[in-house]
Amino acid sequence: MRQITLINGDGIGPEISNAVMKIIDASGLKIDWDIQTAGADVIETEGTPLPDRVIESIKRNKVALKAPVTTPIGKGFRSVNVQLRKSLDLYANLRPCKNLVNVKTKFENVDIVVVRENTEDLYAGIERQVDNDTAESIKVITRKASERICKFAFDYAFKNNRKEVCVVTKANIMKLSDGLFLECFRDVAQNYQSIKTREILVDNLCMQLVQNPSQFDVLVLPNLYGDIVSDLCAGLVGGLGIAQGANIGSDYAVFEPVHGSAPDIKGQNKANPTALLLSAVEMLKYINEHEYAEKIEKALFKTFKDGVFTQDLGGKATTLEFADAVIKNLNQ
Repeated sequence: MRQITLINGDGIGPEISNAVMKIIDASGLKIDWDIQTAGADVIETEGTPLPDRVIESIKRNKVALKAPVTTPIGKGFRSVNVQLRKSLDLYANLRPCKNLVNVKTKFENVDIVVVRENTEDLYAGIERQVDNDTAESIKVITRKASERICKFAFDYAFKNNRKEVCVVTKANIMKLSDGLFLECFRDVAQNYQSIKTREILVDNLCMQLVQNPSQFDVLVLPNLYGDIVSDLCAGLVGGLGIAQGANIGSDYAVFEPVHGSAPDIKGQNKANPTALLLSAVEMLKYINEHEYAEKIEKALFKTFKDGVFTQDLGGKATTLEFADAVIKNLNQ
């Protein structure tokens, strides 16, 4: 039996975690969940939103499913997500964005995978106050990080039968930093002759995404552009509430929904577990449980096709009612 870390989060995290565990168990796949708590709720007892035991659990199990975690505002506490990425060197942020059955959007046939570099760029946090009227942030782009994220994008495209990888930069202006990222993309692409390549400037990409998003396949971007564009793409297919994500490194992987912990609806049994469930599906593919991943995904799509939705998507189902509807469709 495979052991996987489950960070059940806070806010709506425990509710959607329970729903997803229930669905996976009903699929017939047996997982020994190593349940870990993190976030605002554990600060009082452990003095930090991300105790060392959580990191140790992920290192032990290699793979984690993470519900949303609240990062409290206050001195001394870093973002839980940022700390996880740095502690485990989760250099690739993976954000598949695909139209879901019966979820109304302005566009159809959207099936984009955003691959975002996760460790450097302006998010390295190197800043200084020059004087009272001037602050500086340093944009860091390295060959090592650029080559490995581009290789990740091409490997993902190859393994998942994608046709094209498009690199997104502003290399016409930032000729050294973004220029290096673009250079690395071109170098890596030489090893993947079967996959088409494309180059686009980030401002042009954003315009084209809101005009004709179905033209894009896999996008690979530096950290800042990737953060912005991945949320834009989530909006194309229905919003953050149904957007899954993953942070993947050479040794470890953490799969999580994109949305927050929504403390305003905590305990009300009306949160949508779809994004966490889709993150779990991506996790199952990662650990080569493709049969169960496909089974759960089909059941979810059948649930949507039947018109069963939680309140955020215009339906009336509670969190548990939605989970039960997915379970009912597992064997149909």
